[in-house]
Amino acid sequence: MKWYLLTGLIVFDILFLWLKKYLKFFLFKKRKNVIFKLFYSRVEKISLPFFILININAFFYIFDLKEFEVFRFFLNLFLLAWLFYEIIKYLIYTTISIKISKKKAVRRELFSLIINLTKVFIFLVLFIAVLSYMGVNITAIITSLGVGGLIVGFGAKDTLSNFFDSIRLVSEDAFHVGDWIETRDFEGFVTEIGLTATQIRTFDNALITIPNSRLANDWIKNYSRRLIGRRIKFWIKIKYTTDIKEINRVIKEIREMLETHPMIVTDKKIQNKLKHKMQKNTLFLLEDKYGVRKTLLVYLDKFNDYSMDILVYAFSITIDWEEWLKVKQDVMIKVLEIIKKSSLELAYPTSVIFYDERKNLWD
Repeated sequence: MKWYLLTGLIVFDILFLWLKKYLKFFLFKKRKNVIFKLFYSRVEKISLPFFILININAFFYIFDLKEFEVFRFFLNLFLLAWLFYEIIKYLIYTTISIKISKKKAVRRELFSLIINLTKVFIFLVLFIAVLSYMGVNITAIITSLGVGGLIVGFGAKDTLSNFFDSIRLVSEDAFHVGDWIETRDFEGFVTEIGLTATQIRTFDNALITIPNSRLANDWIKNYSRRLIGRRIKFWIKIKYTTDIKEINRVIKEIREMLETHPMIVTDKKIQNKLKHKMQKNTLFLLEDKYGVRKTLLVYLDKFNDYSMDILVYAFSITIDWEEWLKVKQDVMIKVLEIIKKSSLELAYPTSVIFYDERKNLWD
């Protein structure tokens, strides 16, 4: 036994644990930056397989445990795979945190895809390394995969289709994790985009897992992919009247109310928000690219059986559902106040029955 090496290993372990404790105190107590805390949490996870790897190999060397060489090989292989995986996760999480701190858009599903691909890559490397260590001819296996690979390919074609469709969904940027989407059969929030399937949390709080091949080959409506403008649309039904001046006055007053409303989209209100996105000689409309709607319409639109319908069509600045409901409610109340102060009356379904007294119903 090499006592001096054992003493050195003990000293290394003490210094390592002390440094780890001091780093935690410095980053968590002295710093409030999220990136510092993330750095420590990821370094702590990286340090664990590294610490075990150093100690295991030093232990085997100090006590000369050659009879357990096979066990040592598999243990080293596992620890190296673990270390590599934690390093990849550290790089990914650090990139996400830096982008969030700079208020940049983050595509978490892309990083999730990279992590999943890393897992597959590590598994394949481990599998090949184990076969190679056991003396299996890897070249012969690869050569013989001609017919066997074809059989496996046919058996796993659905899995492979889902895998490549997941890459297609991410590359096409159809939706992100957290987006509210609607498909032909499902509607809800995207919780995870996996290698073969996507998980959606529905509004009744159920979790649906959909194969990516099904999503990639179907239409998807993304309600979250809009920057400014959620539609408010309704009709005001008023009783028939020939007072054209009063109708025009009410329509004008409603339009002015919408134009001055702080939460209804107009050109002036969104100019500053889109200033940093303005481009010259663009091949596309900025409103379509970033999801901006600013249409504002108030017109006499229909003649129904019992009413004249005034269309109110506008967009709220907020796209949040609850905030949008508050804005819509405020607009509708203000419209009712305008109608109340006018000579117009709201209409409702009515029936008129004419009775002729001169006719004897018993005849």
